[in-house]
Amino acid sequence: MNIKFYKYQGAGNDFVLIDHRQAPLKTIDTKAVAQLCDRRFGIGADGLMFLLDSDKYDFEMVYHNADGNLGSMCGNGGRCIVAFAKYLGIFDTETNFLAVDGPHYAKISAEGNWVELQMIDVDSINIDADAFVLNTGSPHYVKEVTDLETLDVYTEGYNIRNNETYKANGINVNFVERKPDHLFVRTFERGVEDETYACGTGVTAVAMAMAKKQRQIGQVVTPVTVLGGNLEINFRYDGEKFTDVFLCGPAEKVFEGEVSL
Repeated sequence: MNIKFYKYQGAGNDFVLIDHRQAPLKTIDTKAVAQLCDRRFGIGADGLMFLLDSDKYDFEMVYHNADGNLGSMCGNGGRCIVAFAKYLGIFDTETNFLAVDGPHYAKISAEGNWVELQMIDVDSINIDADAFVLNTGSPHYVKEVTDLETLDVYTEGYNIRNNETYKANGINVNFVERKPDHLFVRTFERGVEDETYACGTGVTAVAMAMAKKQRQIGQVVTPVTVLGGNLEINFRYDGEKFTDVFLCGPAEKVFEGEVSL
């Protein structure tokens, strides 16, 4: 059967989206999702999302990694599905939706291309040698480096993601370099098993780790540059807990079409 799909991207993090409110697919297996996300033999994407009806919220987000498996929370995916839901007429400017890590609030600009997504509160950051480890809806490893432009992110990220500590469950690996007016971040994502152009939960984790490292207390606004563009992370930090966390950035429809499944 032919299924309608939409392609969205947020700072270069790209996704296939399917409106599943009328359940056009009875089942879809891991192999089929992976093929749709394949950049040579499918549509091509960092992940695939289904938008479902929800009894208590405006909609529900179900996210699959590019390898086909169900994934943990995806921040840029969350921003893209918010833009998609607005496009579908599900809400106007503000929404509450359900994701794998719980409910999320979001608001979108009148033009529909700037999304501010509330992320989960975080009250625990662990230390692994010279790196930080925390969960912002997905698990993240954050390491500060110099000369990030030339770093072999694939090799370094792959080795950390697959070391004895993290290989069982996997972890997303973020490298950050502090610039005068922003953070520059590059990320190796589990599930994609490669570097991506952006990672929303990743840049959120990086901003929190750097705030802790620099003892930034109070309202913190962090501009971040990734390979795919610019994002902004806002939160309050009291020295122990991060609250009122927002991941802000662009989310745009690239194209739409039909695919046979």
